[in-house]
Amino acid sequence: MSNTFGKVFTLTTFGESHGEAIGGIIDGMPAGIHIDVDFIQHELNRRRPGQSHITTGRKEDDKVELLSGVFEGVSTGTPIGFVVSNTNQHSHDYENMRNVFRPSHADYTYYSKYGIRDHRGGGRSSARITIARVVGGALAKLALRQLGISITAYTSQVGDISLERDYSKYDLEAAESNIVRCPDQQKAKEMEELIAAVKAEGDTVGGIITCVVKGCPAGLGEPEFGKLHAMLGAAMLGINAAKGFEYGDGFGSATARGSEQNDIFVSSEQADETGKRKITTLSNHSGGIQGGISNGQDIVFRVAFKPVATLLREQQTVTVDGEETILKAKGRHDPCVLPRAVPIVEAMTAMTILDAYMLCKAKKS
Repeated sequence: MSNTFGKVFTLTTFGESHGEAIGGIIDGMPAGIHIDVDFIQHELNRRRPGQSHITTGRKEDDKVELLSGVFEGVSTGTPIGFVVSNTNQHSHDYENMRNVFRPSHADYTYYSKYGIRDHRGGGRSSARITIARVVGGALAKLALRQLGISITAYTSQVGDISLERDYSKYDLEAAESNIVRCPDQQKAKEMEELIAAVKAEGDTVGGIITCVVKGCPAGLGEPEFGKLHAMLGAAMLGINAAKGFEYGDGFGSATARGSEQNDIFVSSEQADETGKRKITTLSNHSGGIQGGISNGQDIVFRVAFKPVATLLREQQTVTVDGEETILKAKGRHDPCVLPRAVPIVEAMTAMTILDAYMLCKAKKS
């Protein structure tokens, strides 16, 4: 089960960074959903390597091939199998890492757990495995689109360069107009320059991605175990290099007063499906989730990512036999994960929201 995500809408993944391919099986996809293959490929293109001078130089087409579960362009409700071939592996770049543990990587923990590890690009622990998540997320987005639910993530901080926390001050669609995926064009330029400078030093830098879910109905999530924010937190912290998660005002709530934090309920002029006036709030400090259940407001959260652990400079480490040594990594690596992590955050969010929706729907049926 450690390779399967979700309860009703599920994704099971397989593959390694330098293996033949990355792939997966989606189960629980609703029948009758138009499967836009171009859209799925577009989402993969947003994640793929080699897309700019501030990302890894590995060149992969990341062309997705759907193997099952789709007939005449529509989902059949049966498992959707897919595969994306690896075509540009430089496994020799990792030969000097065969018998050493890279600092802050999963090398030592994988070796401790399994007694064996794939040293080529991290094997199963590589961020390349997130290809399968992006495909699953793209399919989930297609299903959520019919429900009027949209998901947009963007880079809100790189190093010490950050945007205001209030996402409503930005045109979020503008994030796709620059290589950092930041909706503020001036800040994006500063972030790009910082990443480039860090890369030139053989170093790396981290940051924060903000995600906004619009159109999510009230009632998703469970009141005890299975709270919606816990589901989202688990999904986000399962992404490579993710180190922190907060929703709504998050840790900022710790220094506020209740009178500053409470989201006051008011009646809207609009009517719901039953004819009653819709209920909304004057603020959204809760981030769209209260008591572990969505309240119909925008769901807003932030994910912190650490600097990439692979440095193109010398670092002290030890061999598998415990002997001290010096390692200098070779190969093609991202100096900052943020630009390519944006579509991954969206993908994991889409799968989580769709899974929660289907769980809620199943309980009502």
